[in-house]
Parts: sequence; C-alpha cells; structure tokens
Amino acid sequence: MASYSIKELENLSGVKAHTIRIWEKRYSIIKPARTDTNIRYYCDNDLKRLLNIATLNRYGIRISIISKLSDSDLAEKVMNLSSDSSSAESNIENLIIAMVEMDEFKFDRILSRYIMHEGFENAVINIIFPFFEKIGLLWQTGSINPVHEHFVSNLFRQKLMVAIDNIMITDNVGAKKFLLFLPEGEYHELALLFYNYLIKKTGKLVYYLGSSVPLNDILETSKMIKPDFLFTSITSSLNKDRVNDYIDSLSKIFKSQKIFVTGLQIKESFKSVLPNIVKVSSPLDFVQILKSH
Repeated sequence: MASYSIKELENLSGVKAHTIRIWEKRYSIIKPARTDTNIRYYCDNDLKRLLNIATLNRYGIRISIISKLSDSDLAEKVMNLSSDSSSAESNIENLIIAMVEMDEFKFDRILSRYIMHEGFENAVINIIFPFFEKIGLLWQTGSINPVHEHFVSNLFRQKLMVAIDNIMITDNVGAKKFLLFLPEGEYHELALLFYNYLIKKTGKLVYYLGSSVPLNDILETSKMIKPDFLFTSITSSLNKDRVNDYIDSLSKIFKSQKIFVTGLQIKESFKSVLPNIVKVSSPLDFVQILKSH
C-alpha cells in the first residue's frame, strides 16, 4: 500500500498542510499513522477521503458537516455534485481517486464525460496533463505504486491512439516534417503522443520513433527523411547535468533543424540558451508555435 507525507497530501488535494492538521485535530477527518521516529504518514484511504472532503468544501459545504459523513456518503455526494460539472479541479481529484482504487469504469466515465462536453484537446490540456503533473513527482519518489502509473497510462494511451488514428495522413508532398522520439532510457510516452496528435492535426508529416531511441538511430533516420523539426520529451531518464548535455548534443548534431523540447526534467533542469532549441512549456504554448509554422 502506498504512503504519503502531509506535503504530498497537500500537493494532491490543494489543501494546505496547516489546514489538514487543523481538520485532523478539530474534526478527526483522517487519522495518520506514525513511523518509529514519530513522523506521521497517510494511506490510500486517507488520500481518497481528503480529496472528497476538499471537493465538497470547495462547493461551499462546511467542514463541520462534511466531517460527520461516512466514506461512502462522501463518495456519493462528490459524484452527484460533479456528474454534470466541467470543473477541471474536481475531475482531476476524481481521476486520482479512480487511480488509487484501480477503478477502470470510474476513470473512463470521468474522462469520457469531460471529453464529450469539452472536447478531446481541452480534456487533455485541462485535466489529463495537470493530472499527470500532479502525481508525476510522487511516482519518482516512490510514494505511489508503479502499478498505478501503468494502470492509468494504459487507459489514457488507448484514447490517444484512437484520436491519432482518426486523423487523415496528409498527402501534401510539401508538408513540413517532424521527427518525434524519446531519449534512450525514457519511457514516459503520453506527452509525446499528444504532441504527435497536435502536429498531425495541422496537416504536417510526423515520423514517430517512440520511446528509448538511441542517438545514433535518430541521426540515421534524420539522414533518410530530412526532417524540418525534431521533438523530444524528457521526464525521468536523465539527471540534471545529463539533460543539458543531451540537449547540447542534439543542438550540435542537428544544427540545421529546429528542435522542440518538453517534459518535467526540461522544465526543472534545462537552462541552456541555444539558437535552434525551443522549450515547450505546455500544449497551448505549442499550438501557438504550430500556427506560426
């Protein structure tokens, strides 16, 4: 079973650690366990209860009332409140609960409902990307079981692949070419797949190499297809120094191409300013860049 620090509960629920402690003391909303060194920690059930409480509290229900509800009553009220809601934050919290419970039906229902009301791209930008960002750090620190990552990643990957397959491949021989890949040892592919979708949708040619591609293979492919742009994402495969070294190498090897870079480690570690490197901070940012090309 996963365990969480109070700071991790804060990051996932949006409720300040100070407030969580007050709610614990006054209303006994959750009861943390303690390590041998007297450090409090929380389990999956604590996380689910806090997420439901945070949702109801945001809808204006007083904590004194919420605290008296059982777990089943909490879950029922949250689902009733959010059944017709387009609130991104509420949907993200419900997705986290569905992930912890390994409930495929609930996860698919939440995501499909949002896609139906807001559209596929808005669903990815407003709830899926923030969802993965919110829990991504917890996977790296081992606070969440890797099984949870595989579970939700595969569910979302299925929807992405269907969306990509529904896009007609351009027959425009003059279309700009993008070469997409993940560095060797990098397997977090969902963001790159979505950028693949965005690029294809604008009528450009995409050559998608996928995860863990050796640099030499990227070079050989580039010689064959002569891409106008390269695109990569780095989430967890390289440490801080190696991220900068890797991007520097790409910049020198592919100096005649523009290279788009994104991902958690790019956001946190990449500091270089190189003329042919474009740091992509979000899908919305990249949509604007595509319009200019």
